[in-house]
Amino acid sequence: MTTAARLRRLHPALAYAAAHLDEDLSLAALAQQAGVSAFHLHRLLSATARETPKQLTLRLRLGRAAALLLTRGDSVLEVALACGFQSHEVFCRAFRRHFGITPRAYRARGFATSINRAQMARHAAFVRTVGPCVGWYRVTETTFKRDEMAYSITKKQLQAQPVIVTERRMKQSEIAAMLGEMFGRVFQYAQQNGVALAGPPFARYLEMGPGLMRIQAGFPVVAASGAGDIAAETLPAGPAAVALHAGPYDQLSDAHAAIQQWIEAQGLTPAGAPWESYVTDPAEYPDPKDWRTEVCWPVR
Repeated sequence: MTTAARLRRLHPALAYAAAHLDEDLSLAALAQQAGVSAFHLHRLLSATARETPKQLTLRLRLGRAAALLLTRGDSVLEVALACGFQSHEVFCRAFRRHFGITPRAYRARGFATSINRAQMARHAAFVRTVGPCVGWYRVTETTFKRDEMAYSITKKQLQAQPVIVTERRMKQSEIAAMLGEMFGRVFQYAQQNGVALAGPPFARYLEMGPGLMRIQAGFPVVAASGAGDIAAETLPAGPAAVALHAGPYDQLSDAHAAIQQWIEAQGLTPAGAPWESYVTDPAEYPDPKDWRTEVCWPVR
């Protein structure tokens, strides 16, 4: 079964889990939503997301709880119940294991920087939408029919954007697996440290040689702060050639090639590393033809 086929089969269960965190999310309940046996759902999710249904639902509940603690004034118990935990004690133990801090201390620490209510709401929305599929961005779908795509490329003036990223060197064949791991790592760091998300995940191609590639992966944030293997960076301000790619990720090289040709035709030159911003998430849009990726290439 292809990755896209697994995503389509899992989509009802994922959508249900994300929308009903305070209800029964047992393996049997999720399997019923997907229309498959409990054994088959467990196998599908483990193969696609590299986590069991129990691990997924616990991660989603804790992620939502962390966002609620920072964006709403409900008591810790009310947050726990709203996210499907049966008691204050069970919630606090699970939260501390996952985040290394108690819910009360997490709330008291707050966001890493002062943000307004609109930014808080945007952060909570990204936690809801990105959480179910944070490790699935950039999955490949090599069996998808390859059609030539005509790109509409425009020159835009971009504003500087704070981001948090992690960086790896990898083979081209490793991009899907490595980026999935990298996005999960940065997403977890943001949640653990109260860093407010400000946009969908992106990958920035610092070196694109014939052998190894050097890639940064992460999230736009309200204000960047890093530690360890998570770095605070800024996507640069200035003019950029921008195109919207529609379709599977393994055809994104066509978008990059089209932008390079457009830059040369316009008499411009590249002025930095290009990046891809994954506008739609695979869990919400399981069919590869519905995936949208914005490709930006700074120019001068």
